[in-house]
Amino acid sequence: MKVILLQDVKGQGKKGEVVDVNEGYARNFLVKKGLAEIATATKLNDISQKKSAADFHKAEEVKATKLLAEEIKGKSFTVKIKAGQNGKVFGSVTGANISDALSAAGYEIDKKKIVLPQPIKTLGNYDIDLKLMEGISSKIVVTIVAE
Repeated sequence: MKVILLQDVKGQGKKGEVVDVNEGYARNFLVKKGLAEIATATKLNDISQKKSAADFHKAEEVKATKLLAEEIKGKSFTVKIKAGQNGKVFGSVTGANISDALSAAGYEIDKKKIVLPQPIKTLGNYDIDLKLMEGISSKIVVTIVAE
């Protein structure tokens, strides 16, 4: 008997999967405990439509992220921070500071997507990696200047 799992079931599968199990196991355990429902043609059709819609939205998100990565690649952004006379920064420049500079330029990129090997503590130009999505990254140039 085919059932659609409503929750993860150890030894059977993950939520949303269609699995083939014994009829007694399906009726007396899985359906009774609310772990699964009997797979009818309409429910199988609903699952396939939801899966195709989710795949479409994921593809659109990947497409938009790739466009953003190409658009932002190699651009230069300026971060102003308080610094001493010898070019030493008071504190350090973090991903949040760079994210704010990107936001000011019109690019909404989360600070968690900015990869800094270590915090920046001196003035100058730095190549920064942005990990926008799994498999999609870009490089920008960040110029640190004194206020």
